[in-house]
Amino acid sequence: MNINKLRGKIVEKELNISKLAKRLEIDRSTLYRKLNNEGETLTVKEANLICSVLGLTADEAMSIFFKDYVA
Repeated sequence: MNINKLRGKIVEKELNISKLAKRLEIDRSTLYRKLNNEGETLTVKEANLICSVLGLTADEAMSIFFKDYVA
């Protein structure tokens, strides 16, 4: 997971981790912990919600949530 790119998108949408966590309906500290763990503990549902809240395109989501493209 590309955390820096995700953080950039969060700022671009004029949000912060606290506001994003509120929209995802999870605790702020939980979201911080998941992001500090390179997103390894994010659920598919949470990833989909992040995409929805941030209005990510499919390409943006792929570049954030997958480090390597699979052929």
